[in-house]
Amino acid sequence: MPDALTDMLASRDWILADGATGTNLFNMGLDSGDSPEMWNVEKQDNIRALYRGPVEAGSDLFLTNTFGGNASRLKLHQAQHRVAELNRAGAELGREIADKQSRKVIVAGSMGPTGEVMHPLGALTHDLAVEMFEEQAQALKDGGADVLWVETISAPEEYRAAAEAASRVGMPWCGTMSFDTAGRTMMGTTSADMVKLVGKLDPVAFGANCGVGASDLLRTVLGFTEAGAPKPVIAKGNAGIPKFVEGHIHYDGTPEVMADYAALARDCGARIIGGCCGTTPDHLRAMREALETRPKGDKPTLEEIEAKLGGYSSANDGTGDNLPPKRERRGRRRG
Repeated sequence: MPDALTDMLASRDWILADGATGTNLFNMGLDSGDSPEMWNVEKQDNIRALYRGPVEAGSDLFLTNTFGGNASRLKLHQAQHRVAELNRAGAELGREIADKQSRKVIVAGSMGPTGEVMHPLGALTHDLAVEMFEEQAQALKDGGADVLWVETISAPEEYRAAAEAASRVGMPWCGTMSFDTAGRTMMGTTSADMVKLVGKLDPVAFGANCGVGASDLLRTVLGFTEAGAPKPVIAKGNAGIPKFVEGHIHYDGTPEVMADYAALARDCGARIIGGCCGTTPDHLRAMREALETRPKGDKPTLEEIEAKLGGYSSANDGTGDNLPPKRERRGRRRG
């Protein structure tokens, strides 16, 4: 049977995803360093509000508050034994909000990186990674998620482990990586590398999230399409560039800029378009209006993207010469 996301993709030219999780929870009072997943049981009204925000702004799909819900990440909060409880609760709250809508809204079970470095560079083996992802995936399925949403991954080995976990629990899945090191992930994967990786797996959709700014992310999306993307492409870019203002991280992307980003993302070939760090419901409303009212245009040039969204953080997209060395990465929370 086709899953809900596949059905929606079959009937729609584009799907509006949600925005930030961390940004919006910090605005509700979450303290830096605390586990957002705890709020799935301790402050459920806040999580309901988190989910309602993008839905009321026009999102067709939203992610659960479970990005750091694997045993490795929860161990940092002495909560590794609560994986099933916290993930199931996060998905159940999402199901509650989605089922109250008069239109179809998809609940995507967020699964972020483990935060560990995989073998052979680190101690995390494939089997252990699959085990952690499978525990989380099963809980999200039990809570009613429509699809698993693997995100902010840097290592292809971790991407494969999450894909295997999704298969083991019988769930459709999507997967995005973060290209934040001169057009590559911190473990060295390029947009073309990811296309090859996805060709060996079976996600419903794939793409990029987070990274640096919206310009960089769209350059990566162009890399996917130029390499022959075998599945629908996801674009979830940050709302501008983070700046430290009066003791807080502020993203400088306005709703108007994110509206331009959404239209450009569609023109670059993305089918699922949303925001990441810094993206609020106000941004999403502007993005929805742009997607609904602006006619589809030709594929933009890099110069056209730069003119509307700002400059790139590096001179190339990661596939040229003089590339930076690979660096280890321990994963970060989706903002």
